[in-house]
Amino acid sequence: MSIVEKYADHFLPKYSNYPHGHYISLLLVRQIESEAMFRTEGSGEPLSKEFVHAGPDSGEVIQRVVISKRKQTAVERRTGRELLRKYDKLFAGQKTNVLCALNRNDPCERCMDCMIYGYAAGGGGAQKSRVITDDAFSLHPANVIIGTRQFNALYDTGTMRDPETGEPSASIGTDEYVKPEAIFLDIETLKDLTAVEFRYVLGNVLRSSRYGAISSRIGKVKNILAGVVFSDCEIFSNLELTQTVYDQLKGEKPELGFPLSSEVVVEAVRTATSELSQRLVGQLIILPPDEVNTLVDEISTFYRNEDAVRRMLEEATAMYGPKR
Repeated sequence: MSIVEKYADHFLPKYSNYPHGHYISLLLVRQIESEAMFRTEGSGEPLSKEFVHAGPDSGEVIQRVVISKRKQTAVERRTGRELLRKYDKLFAGQKTNVLCALNRNDPCERCMDCMIYGYAAGGGGAQKSRVITDDAFSLHPANVIIGTRQFNALYDTGTMRDPETGEPSASIGTDEYVKPEAIFLDIETLKDLTAVEFRYVLGNVLRSSRYGAISSRIGKVKNILAGVVFSDCEIFSNLELTQTVYDQLKGEKPELGFPLSSEVVVEAVRTATSELSQRLVGQLIILPPDEVNTLVDEISTFYRNEDAVRRMLEEATAMYGPKR
């Protein structure tokens, strides 16, 4: 029996418009594997950062780098939409009859992306996202994981001067970047999903690998599933988790070492999850580590099977029915 089958009671049997209180929390360790930039658009913009308390009961305030919620789910949605496009499971929009696409204000209102991640059509229908996200915070203080890099744009002559006019290039400046092996902690909460929808969303997370600005050259990220929690309510926040893990790993040391092994962080996340769950008002089941690892193996095996993936997409599309 697979892990998804074992916990079948925590998934909806079929799609429903109404809330049923079935929450699945994915606890993620996002490990940076190259230089990365998490910022608002535009070269030269600083990284997104926030001042927060170092630990849950600490009076110390530190600055942490932030990956905004939209910067995370946008990547994962595009990963999923690639799959839908490959198997012809994106459909024409309601207004223009153009194939469903992000930022067009003309969703098809029946593909898995629309029905899971949500849409809002101006003057038309709407679907609230069933993937609940929040900003992810760096485990280490910003000053530990940030570096700077000067950039320039050379002409064909290999110099910074225009070969025709002799004028110097204005394309020179300095960018902040997040160092390789920096770690961000994140919780993605899935609400009222069926089993096929769960496989789709988790597959999107595990198959996404580049986040932030200039992702065609930098921004490589490894998403590690550290835990899964089934519950009837939303669990603790990303910030609570990050602060608790920080305190556990720092202990009595003057500062938290960098870089850290991902295995050490995953173990700390699992310990923090057990501790923070004691304060929750609700019913929950925390998957044991061996079942989490088995689930990742199952999803990996599932996505290698082209027929299984096609059946998943077809089953979900039929479940949503015709255009709404």
